[in-house]
Amino acid sequence: MGVEAAAVDAAYERLSGVVARTPLQPHQRATTRTGADVWLKREDLQVVRSYKLRGAYNLLAQLDREQRDRTVVCASAGNHAQGVAFACRALDLRAKIFIPRTTPRQKRARIALLGGDRVEVIVGGDTYDAAFAAAREQAERSGALMVPAFDHPDVIAGQGTVAREIVEQLGSAPDVVVVPVGGGGLVAGVTTWFAKHHPATRIIGVEPAGAASMAAAVAAGGPVELAEVDGFVDGAAVRRVGLHTYGVLEEHPIELRQVDSGVLCEEMLELFDVDGVIAEPAGALAPAALRAEGVVRQGETVVSLVSGGNHDVSRYAEVIERALVSRGVKHYFLVEFPQEPGALRRFLDQILGPDDDITLFEYVKRTNREFGPALVGVELGTPDDLAPLLARLDASPVNAQKLSPDDPVFRFLV
Repeated sequence: MGVEAAAVDAAYERLSGVVARTPLQPHQRATTRTGADVWLKREDLQVVRSYKLRGAYNLLAQLDREQRDRTVVCASAGNHAQGVAFACRALDLRAKIFIPRTTPRQKRARIALLGGDRVEVIVGGDTYDAAFAAAREQAERSGALMVPAFDHPDVIAGQGTVAREIVEQLGSAPDVVVVPVGGGGLVAGVTTWFAKHHPATRIIGVEPAGAASMAAAVAAGGPVELAEVDGFVDGAAVRRVGLHTYGVLEEHPIELRQVDSGVLCEEMLELFDVDGVIAEPAGALAPAALRAEGVVRQGETVVSLVSGGNHDVSRYAEVIERALVSRGVKHYFLVEFPQEPGALRRFLDQILGPDDDITLFEYVKRTNREFGPALVGVELGTPDDLAPLLARLDASPVNAQKLSPDDPVFRFLV
């Protein structure tokens, strides 16, 4: 069963009055940077703070009487679960929702709030794929109805309603639409609708660099499992894309790009600090792609989707740290200090510049050695301050090693 643009249009009518018609807002910061006319489609302001409600409701609203009497089962990293929870409460259905342990507490609380007594949340496994396996086992054992997070024509059609909404709000078809990609439901729905109604519109799909499962599928000629998945972008950390979602992009190829987690964190902070947008990591993928040169051209009309705003505030410390490393202003060193009075003072006076700041200092004194190792974190005033700092280190008697972001030790620092 394929996905047709007519199904997206039917879903659009079905969802009328249920989902919010989220704002389409000018994005001045990206417009200034790129020279294009950039807009943000604010799906982070959806009823469940992400676009996922569209697909979940579209599927569940079409169930027949016999299917409505069965328990609904789904797996989710958090956003799809909220869509299912909202839809089940609205349609008077019952659901068992499986989420991985990596799902932020903020999302867990929202699932329970939206679903009320219609939903049971089951936590287990470290990844979305583990949660999906548990949900599928539950469905097969009990006869419950499985609601896929992305790989179902009705889910894809529901997600695709974002495309029609964009064109109606803008008053014409944009030149470019930038869409985040996890399992591929959103990008497949958007691509399906634009390919039929406005084929000249260019679709750019954006994946996390540590979970580029759609790019892997395109390279292999079909969905494949990634050997490793970086779970930082929890809303898009999918090991294997769907057959239906891949099928749409096989029929209508699009441009795929990847965004490094550090660049993504830079964009999350600027969305918050400059634009007043609270985006989760997956929600900032599309805007982050516009930070690279040549993604869009001057004068083009560009719509970038902010796909979700379910961000756990406790994760902002990690976001800030990753952003500072990515900007080149946060660096870590292993420094051997002589075990004598004044060693640290000399380091501060002779090595650090006037705008440099020590943000981490961990030192273990070795009484049976002349030197003791210390892990030192330094935040610079600007990235250009690094070269002078390294020159002062080289000219000094201090033995120091700069840690690379590729070093395994960084897993314990960032």
